[in-house]
Amino acid sequence: MSADDVRGVSPQDDDPVFVISAAATLAGMHAQTLRQYDRLGLVTPSRTRGGGRRYSARDVEQLREVQRLSQEGVSLAGIQRIMELENHVSALRARVLELTDELQQARDAAQYRRPDTSRVFAVAPTGDVVALRAGQRPRVTRNQALVVWRPHS
Repeated sequence: MSADDVRGVSPQDDDPVFVISAAATLAGMHAQTLRQYDRLGLVTPSRTRGGGRRYSARDVEQLREVQRLSQEGVSLAGIQRIMELENHVSALRARVLELTDELQQARDAAQYRRPDTSRVFAVAPTGDVVALRAGQRPRVTRNQALVVWRPHS
């Protein structure tokens, strides 16, 4: 199997199909290097019941990225941090898509909702609290009462 064979697989493919020797060949590195990257947590292959490593096409692409960064002089700790941040960004992007969908669904639902017929409350000229429909005003009653206020001297 050549390194080009895995490129035909969808990058979304997470099926653990490659044994360590095949994954090493596809990624262009030694199997011992894959074991080291696994110990460091740079790549986490699936495991068989017997404990054997099984790599997916996504794992192989990740190994290639680790190798590229390493060849550019990035330390393994730096590579680990870069990968953590990339995973975080991916998770945030997925969350943004979820929230965008929820917002659109809420807007769609609001568009088809009946007009608001709930009641509002107001204070009548008598001082009483009255329930009214939206847009309605309390009735004005003509009260002839006179209130005189005298401050205490």
